[in-house]
Amino acid sequence: MTSFVADQQFSKASFREQPLQKGEYEKCTFSDCDFSNVDLMHFRFIDCKFVNCNFSLAKTNDTSFQQATFIGCKMLGIRFDLCKTFNLSFSFENCTLDHSSFYKLSLKKTTFRNCGLQSVDFTECDLTLSTFAGCNLADATIERANLEKTDFREAINYRIDPSVNKMKKAKFSRDGLPGLLTRYDIVIE
Repeated sequence: MTSFVADQQFSKASFREQPLQKGEYEKCTFSDCDFSNVDLMHFRFIDCKFVNCNFSLAKTNDTSFQQATFIGCKMLGIRFDLCKTFNLSFSFENCTLDHSSFYKLSLKKTTFRNCGLQSVDFTECDLTLSTFAGCNLADATIERANLEKTDFREAINYRIDPSVNKMKKAKFSRDGLPGLLTRYDIVIE
């Protein structure tokens, strides 16, 4: 049996020790909560905010995130590619998402602001109109992705091959140009 919870505040809860009741959570705020290694299969989070939470290695098979906001969260190794794709939408600010996977997801208009995205998989993603402001994309995989109108002007350490990605009107800073030319093994001074 699943429950419906709306407009609730959860603070400093460890869902590893005391599991969160399976169900649908709408317009809830989770602050300083521990979701690490928690099985979130079949949970629905609609218009929820997560602040300073630890989601590292949480299991997200068939988890629904709709208009979810993550601020200051630790989210290492999350398989977002296993989430429900219907109305999947979220934004991330000051989060650590290293070693996570967004493989083949539609992430149109997604905001990543001041996030660690090292070794993240964006293969075959649709990142149209997304923003990577102040993000570190070291060793991130971005291949066969739609990057049209995506803003990388404030991102660092990315390596993107223009020959295998759709990049019409994508935005880059001059300082980021070497990340577009890595494949050619040329020296830029």
